[in-house]
Amino acid sequence: MITLNLTGKTALIAGSTQGIGLATAQALASLGATCVLLARNESALQNAITTLDTNHKQTHHYLVADFSNAKQVQQVVQEFVSKNPIHILVNNTGGPPAGAIVSATAEAFLTAFQQHLICNHHLATAVLPSMKEAGYGRIINIISTSVKIPLKNLGVSNTIRGAVASWAKTMANEVAKFGITVNNVLPGATATARLQNILNNKTQQTGVTLEAAEQEMLHEIPAGRFGNPEEIGAVVAFLASPAAAYVNGVSLPVDGGRTGSL
Repeated sequence: MITLNLTGKTALIAGSTQGIGLATAQALASLGATCVLLARNESALQNAITTLDTNHKQTHHYLVADFSNAKQVQQVVQEFVSKNPIHILVNNTGGPPAGAIVSATAEAFLTAFQQHLICNHHLATAVLPSMKEAGYGRIINIISTSVKIPLKNLGVSNTIRGAVASWAKTMANEVAKFGITVNNVLPGATATARLQNILNNKTQQTGVTLEAAEQEMLHEIPAGRFGNPEEIGAVVAFLASPAAAYVNGVSLPVDGGRTGSL
């Protein structure tokens, strides 16, 4: 039966104390999932847990790890999943700093690669055994529309996001036979701290006002507005549900129509 119900499922959500990560955890909890929040700030994690729905008698948890330390992420998650099966994994972490690719250092690429692709891989390989045993798994990566069309002044981010998308598509082909799907959600301009940082960076580099920078970005969005984190979380929740069992290996823009490719 096609259902959005996630009762009895446990979801691990990275970067889940604010923005899209928190909105995703809230959406999953509202469908009945038990949520395990993963981030570096313990006090923020404690506050975030209090916002999660418990109407399905869930007891939510959190894990403390810093994505700038891939080995720590691996150890913390492996210890948890050795005793607690995970059915849903949401890979999400803050994007690399803005800037032209010709100005980027080799270290900037290596740092972003560790924080995004390597940490994602550690998390995925840690949860795959329990997903295979359950015959149910959802790995959902929050990336960027730059996977479809590179974005201006985001050289490092464009490069690393593309690598993550390719990694995910490869994994999707390998694990589908176990009842596991791997998909990417590509947020467009969404009202988060990340968007504010990008706008602030543009004003500093070009001298335009914040309002002018916002209007220029809005002009590129057919919907005429920025997205809300809750709108991204709702799409992730659908992909995490049994209703999306035949959706696998896709990169889905959630951007108000901004991306100019099919």
